[in-house]
Amino acid sequence: MKPTVLIFPGYTGSGPQHWQSLWERDHPEYRRVQQRDWDYPVFHEWIAALDQAIREIHGPLVLVAHSLGCITIAHWTAQYFAHQPIRAALLVAPADLETNPIAAVDRHFLPIPLQPLPFPSTVVASTNDPSLSRERAEFFARSWKSRLITIGQAGHINTASGFGPWPQGEALLEEVLHGG
Repeated sequence: MKPTVLIFPGYTGSGPQHWQSLWERDHPEYRRVQQRDWDYPVFHEWIAALDQAIREIHGPLVLVAHSLGCITIAHWTAQYFAHQPIRAALLVAPADLETNPIAAVDRHFLPIPLQPLPFPSTVVASTNDPSLSRERAEFFARSWKSRLITIGQAGHINTASGFGPWPQGEALLEEVLHGG
């Protein structure tokens, strides 16, 4: 059975030209976690929305998160994971709230969980992300037991950094979907 792709944007959501939104547009079978308010993340709401979205999917799934979505997945797995059929996760540009706080983000997102994730995962980072240093990307990947892929100078791997279509990301997702 082919896994369902569940997209989880970060702080402010992924606008219409963001790679996550473009992937969703090009693949109507992909699902997206919905939040009441993307601009003022409330910890318990974000966790509950992720949990609900996961429970609504029957069969295996692959998580594709960006920024604060990655941190929310780490929290969810630390608190609620109970052998859900998650095949893998692609975690792009995790938001390091500990060294680069976002005023609008609920303080309950801290501290960032560092337990190994209970499924295969890949952290994708850049060398000049204002929200995640290279050292912290390596630290998160090591802590979560994730494979780390560094894609060079790509900022926060979002629309502001020039990422609308992202063919390299789609290739990484294909690897994840096929167990690579």
